[in-house]
Amino acid sequence: MTNMYSLDGIQVFGLLFVCTCAYFKKVPRLKTWLLSEKKGVWGVFYKAAVIGTRLHAAVAIACIVMAFYILFIK
Repeated sequence: MTNMYSLDGIQVFGLLFVCTCAYFKKVPRLKTWLLSEKKGVWGVFYKAAVIGTRLHAAVAIACIVMAFYILFIK
């Protein structure tokens, strides 16, 4: 029996979520629509956008490392 979810799949989802929310923060119409709430369930998008913009170098390096892992190692 195999695992239903893998750790690398969860990491890829997390990286894509943070990168997408950081992109949404740069687009004015999406910023007011999606990132206006800072608390609650919708606050997760805001917090991911803050992580993506403040740690953009670390997120970019993590994306490159994960892409290398998926393309060449896995």
